[in-house]
Amino acid sequence: MDPDRAQQLLARERGRIEKALARLKREGPLESSDRLESGDVDSESLYEDEFDAGRRDDLLAELNAVQRAQARLEAGTYGLSVESGEPISDARLEALPTAERTAEEDERYRHLP
Repeated sequence: MDPDRAQQLLARERGRIEKALARLKREGPLESSDRLESGDVDSESLYEDEFDAGRRDDLLAELNAVQRAQARLEAGTYGLSVESGEPISDARLEALPTAERTAEEDERYRHLP
């Protein structure tokens, strides 16, 4: 993949993640002293706070993946599997700019115990 295209994809991905993190931070927890208490009528705040915390963790993991991909781009290894060194298809990188393995390797990796 062309390095300029890779940088563009990674920048777009970083922007998407940072916007989502900012939105979660701006909305803040629902279970605070100035909001409804858990167990109040029509209150699903605790569930939503836990969901948001999980979403925040997922977004931070995605941001770390972007940082690793940018490091590979700088090192000249972007687009090569971190496992085997085999090329990752451009189509896969377009769909998942942070891909670290080929589709086949990723499939095997997901099935490990």
